[in-house]
Amino acid sequence: MNKENDLTPWVRNKYLALWSELKDSEFTFEEGVRVLKEKKEISDESAANEIFSELRDCNLVETRRDPHDGRKSIYKLKPIMEFLGGGENLSRDELIRILKKAADLIRTRVNYEFILLLLFLKRISDRWEIEYETNVKEFTEKGLSEEEAREEAKEGVFHEFDIPEEYLWDNLRKDVENLPMKLENAMKKIAEREPDLKPVFERFDFLQFARNRENTEILRQLMEVFSERKLYHVSPDILGDAYEWILSYFAPQKAKEGEVYTPREVINLLVELIDPAVDGGIEIYDPACGSGGMLICAYNHIKKKFGEEGVKKVFLCGQEVNPLTAALCKMNMFIHDIRDHRIEIGDTLMWPKLKDEDGKIKRFDVVIFNPPWNQDGYEEEKLKKAEAWQERFSYGFTPSQSADWVWVQHALASTKQSGKVGLVIDNGCLFRGGKEKNVRAKILDADLVDCVILLPEKLFYNTGAPGGIILFNKGKPPERRRKVLFINASQEYEKHPEVRKLNRIGSQHIEKIAKIYREFRDVKDIARVVPLEEIKNNDYNLNVTLYVFAEEKAEEIDIQREWRELNEVEQEIVDVEKKIEEYLRVIGYGGEDEK
Repeated sequence: MNKENDLTPWVRNKYLALWSELKDSEFTFEEGVRVLKEKKEISDESAANEIFSELRDCNLVETRRDPHDGRKSIYKLKPIMEFLGGGENLSRDELIRILKKAADLIRTRVNYEFILLLLFLKRISDRWEIEYETNVKEFTEKGLSEEEAREEAKEGVFHEFDIPEEYLWDNLRKDVENLPMKLENAMKKIAEREPDLKPVFERFDFLQFARNRENTEILRQLMEVFSERKLYHVSPDILGDAYEWILSYFAPQKAKEGEVYTPREVINLLVELIDPAVDGGIEIYDPACGSGGMLICAYNHIKKKFGEEGVKKVFLCGQEVNPLTAALCKMNMFIHDIRDHRIEIGDTLMWPKLKDEDGKIKRFDVVIFNPPWNQDGYEEEKLKKAEAWQERFSYGFTPSQSADWVWVQHALASTKQSGKVGLVIDNGCLFRGGKEKNVRAKILDADLVDCVILLPEKLFYNTGAPGGIILFNKGKPPERRRKVLFINASQEYEKHPEVRKLNRIGSQHIEKIAKIYREFRDVKDIARVVPLEEIKNNDYNLNVTLYVFAEEKAEEIDIQREWRELNEVEQEIVDVEKKIEEYLRVIGYGGEDEK
């Protein structure tokens, strides 16, 4: 890689102009031309070929063939820190190693949310530094003195996040004695300049946290752990994976405290089934968004399928009742470099926050979520005090012991006329009677249920119950109308590689289930397309095993190994009996001494 001093100002300026907007994302020739024109580096397209040729010669850009048009290329700039001569690569494994060290440090003594916050602070601080150095160079090239350029480059308009210089990471570390106070002040000052971050930062209280001297020392050690490496050019994908890793690492512990964590494989399956398409733009909503896993997975799915241009048309919305979890969700969005989002705090069933311009419930193209299963406390009397209840709960009310079908109704009311809904839910709601059956029957009669999937057991940290997925489609194609596809995926799993008592849905299982759903066909022992009339005759029962009964996997038995282990056990029993007899003889019981 050429270093900065080896480059001509002409090449350097073109690179910086492109990097200032495109960063390390892939882009087309036309997108590059647009940026160079907007930055006034070129006046017409004819000069662009020479620029990209120079960038390739200087090893500042990677290219690959456009899979949609073999005559064109896709471009990607090399990381800017390599260009500046001070960069370092940080892989996903290396970053997770650092997080593992931080996790081991706190164990159960400190809430893991502080790790997430420090990771976020470190990231935006490191990004500020690289933006600062980039701007200093640009300003000096435009004629400012070194001193003037350095002063100008601190201005907030030149940074993704406006951070006062005294609260940059390395400056915070210098004052160990007052570290909690410094962090507290840093969050307040940054939040004043960046209102979007206020809901995140106001949920953390470092002063309260540091009242315990042990916590103060843990905080200092965490700062040192995160100071090992710079995070400025770690891609949002890797950083996002690391963020998700922390959430999954502490999921078993949080499950014991009642929190719900949806395994990423289950989310991946749900998103693969919904398969959101961007077309002219798409709005995706999670009414029980937690830390934002479903929304981000949907975003990544679109990014993988439609590229950077595709995700520019995506807007993510969510509502979460727990303020701290909502703050984690917003941080998760920023870590993934997703700025087009709106996360609200509040009880979705009682006070939905996402409205359209007329003050009515906002409708989305796709709604995906995993609501609290069998949530109690939402009986008819209470729900009739909820905002827009007539608009949302038109199919009826459910008993106070379970709000599953109340959540379904809210999701359907929040979906556009041709939109889709997918949710992960307790299987009990598929066959329970009474008020739940009444609501279920009306929704089935409206021909909104598209597919019901029985998941394998032992997928979730907080329950061994199998769970299920229900897909609703308001715009069913003619061939699917008055029919429901049942998929028994109870045998589509593998053992979890890290948690012995759990199973996991592998990528091959996701592909298999999604393919069956797309083809909407019968598959022996796995799937069956069922007419609505048959479901009515079964009293609107949606229990998957009523329609598709899967044969359980037969366990393979190694006869020789089993026989060898049985003999070993019998020999151990004989040895233990001999030892017991010997002990009894020594203390005067049994054997010849007893006679």
